[in-house]
Amino acid sequence: MLAGKRMWVGAAVLMLGACASAGGDVVTSRPGTPGDTISIAAGPCFGVCPSYSVTVTPDGSGLLEPRKNTAVPGPTRFTVTAAQYRRLRAALAPFRPATGTAKRIGGKEHCTRFATDMPTYKIAWDQAGASRTQLDFQSGCQDARYARLRAALVATPRTLDIAPMLKARP
Repeated sequence: MLAGKRMWVGAAVLMLGACASAGGDVVTSRPGTPGDTISIAAGPCFGVCPSYSVTVTPDGSGLLEPRKNTAVPGPTRFTVTAAQYRRLRAALAPFRPATGTAKRIGGKEHCTRFATDMPTYKIAWDQAGASRTQLDFQSGCQDARYARLRAALVATPRTLDIAPMLKARP
């Protein structure tokens, strides 16, 4: 009887230990890696900028879904290295709203200088078992405080090595 209780206590300790270590922010390229799935939807604009959505997961999978003015005709899967994922996550982190909320930056709401012909971006952070956090950003917002966000979004295709897929077809 005592041996049976010890076995259950031991199993409980192992499960609790696994839960405690799974909550970290370590990124590797193996399935089950904790972290956020990051989705970015870009476009449209008044011109020929690419319109697409891209989703990356901390386990290294990526999906590009083209909408308009891209080089790929349909959904395309790609691989994301741990370093690429960390760079993207770090570049967007300063602009992430509080967990479970949505924030909008654009128009006259948060900008003093605004260009209307620039693409819009929707950035979403999804964590397993948690609510979605979303940022809607109209990149025409020319305020200096959003320059780093604009730069991070423009650099995303290069960061993820998908820029050739976004070149408009002739």
